[in-house]
Formats: sequence, C-alpha cells, structure tokens
Amino acid sequence: MDSLEQIIKKRIDAEGPMSFSDFMACALYEPGLGYYMREDLEIGAKGDFYTSPHLHPAFGAMIARQAEECWEFMGRPDGFQIVEAGGGRGFLALDMLGYLKDRELYKRLSYHIVELSEPLAHRQAELLEEHKDKIAWHGELAQTGPVTGIIITNELLDALPVHLVVMQEELKEIYVALRGGVLVEEPGALSSERIREYFDEFNVEFSEGMRSEAHLSMKDWLRGASGALEDGFLLSIDYGFPSAQYYSEDRREGTLLCYHKHAAHEDFLSNIGAQDITAHVNFSALMRWGTEMGLFPLGFTRQGPYLVSLGLDELISETYTDGKGLGLDLPKIQNLIMGGTMGDTHKVMLQCTEQYRESRPRGFGLRNQLETL
Repeated sequence: MDSLEQIIKKRIDAEGPMSFSDFMACALYEPGLGYYMREDLEIGAKGDFYTSPHLHPAFGAMIARQAEECWEFMGRPDGFQIVEAGGGRGFLALDMLGYLKDRELYKRLSYHIVELSEPLAHRQAELLEEHKDKIAWHGELAQTGPVTGIIITNELLDALPVHLVVMQEELKEIYVALRGGVLVEEPGALSSERIREYFDEFNVEFSEGMRSEAHLSMKDWLRGASGALEDGFLLSIDYGFPSAQYYSEDRREGTLLCYHKHAAHEDFLSNIGAQDITAHVNFSALMRWGTEMGLFPLGFTRQGPYLVSLGLDELISETYTDGKGLGLDLPKIQNLIMGGTMGDTHKVMLQCTEQYRESRPRGFGLRNQLETL
C-alpha cells in the first residue's frame, strides 16, 4: 500500500498543486492513513498531545455541571441529548457520565458521540462499557437527528482544515506542490473568493510577508451544528483568540502548528499522517457566524475562570472530603485553571438557540469577555 505521502504526491502529479486546506484534510482525515484515522493513534502521555480530559476527571465533571445547568434552563425536559463532536479517547464522556450517574439528569439523557474514526469509536466503546445503554455513535453530526440538549466540542475546531495565505505584494494562497519529487510550499492565486471575503469580514490588514489562516471549514461545520441543534446549546472549548488578537502583528507567522511526540513545530510537510496539525480558533468568527445562524452567544472566557466560576472548588471539597489524595492530584487540577496552562490558553464559548438568550450561565460569572469579540 502506498504511504499517505505517496498518495498526496500522486494526486498533485495528476491534478496540480493542492491547497493547504485540502492537504490538511488528507493529512488528518484520509481513511485509514490520516492522523486521526489511524489504527495506532495514541492521545495522551503515550501520544503526540493530550487534552484537558487527560489531566483529571474534574474537567469532565465540570462540563457535566454545564450540561446539567443547560437542562435546568430548558425546564428539565424528559429527553435531553448530550452530543460530543469528536470523542477522542472517550475520557470526557466517561467523566461526564460518571459524574451524572447518580443525578436526576442521567435518567433523562442520551449521549451521542460523533466520531469519524472507526478505530477511535471502538476504543471509546470499550472504555464506556459501563454506560453503553446511554450512548450512540454516529459518523457525522447530521445523523444525530434534531438535537434537544447540548452539543459539545473540546479541541475539535482547531483540527478543521484551514486555508493558508501569505501577503506577497498581494494576498496569495499557499499550496502544496511537487518539485523534483519533493513536496514544497508554493504561493498562488486564491482558490476561492470566500477567502478574501473572510478577511474583509474581520477587517484583517496584512503587512508584507505576513502569513495566516482562513477558517472556512469552521463556518461550514457551524452551519451543520446549527442545523442539527433544534433546541438548546453549543459549548466550544479550544485554544484561540478574538479576531483582533489573532490577526495582529504579534502573530504575523500565523498560528499553524504541528504536534509530534509532545513537541510543537511548524514543518507540516514532515511526518505526514503521523503528526497532528492545528490552527487556533477565531472566536470572533464563531460568535458572528453563530448569531447569523441562530446561535446566540451567552459567554466567552478563558478555561480557568470558567471552571472556577462553575464551582470547581465545590467539586474538590466533595471529592476529597478528608483531603487524602489531593496533594497528588492538585498539580493536575491546577493545569486546568492556572495561568500559563490550559486554563489560560484554552477559551470557552457557550451559544444557544433563541429561547435561551436571557440565560445567565454560572461559568461566565467571574469574567465574561464577550465584548472582546
């Protein structure tokens, strides 16, 4: 079987240079070979990166609290769906359902995991055996049916393919081309006017040599989410910035990063199919497009203040009633909330369908930064 790099080279040889967006989609999602589609994908200490659910079960417990609060806002309906788009290893689902198991909501909920990767879905199913009667798996969001409840993404949006651009007298798109049998970057004309419209929409001004990303696939994903969410909320957790910070001179090289064995680098043409490729999220776009699609913003803040506002201290008191074990776990919990950790780099946004626009979610009580968007 050809390697993923060989497959990409053959496509470019036959069809010409490939947009970076198409390259990123292949590198991450090519069936059987893309990074997220591999049988041997590891996430966590043994893999290339880890996410908040890998640090401590407190993260999933707090997200469960958010789901429970949304259920309360909705009048405690008998049927409530939690839809997790991109389930990773399944730890978020495990910790959410573990927290809710002895609470009233557990009797009323169904948990849906949208997972493109069959190998990951199988591993999730093994981990979640205890809750198997509550969980259903789907290959795409549209298969969940009209959702009454909450859609949750944790480090999903950063892995959606982006268009890569550079200012070279005029705005150009970066393609992946083949030169002498080697994959190289090659600037060219924009593949779509949507790219220019994106930067115009957010008043982005490029200085000469500046590179950055356009998040067109995030808009397409959000359109699907708004179509699926009939009644309820969308919770997005990811690293990213408001548009003004994202496209500032401080980030003139853009935000694109690759992760391989817990080391970050910028060489996306290496380790093809064996490394993660990500770009930070433009949360201003998420808010603006969501509003246009009927998903209204309730809050935006850093993960640390969000978890603290939700009552992380209460959870710690309930979990470590005699203080035993807290000393060992405290550094992990601090990595969820403190400056210089995921508590600082990761942001949280909660959006809702129109009937819940007046809700006041607890997680944004300390610091709601919607005005920065």
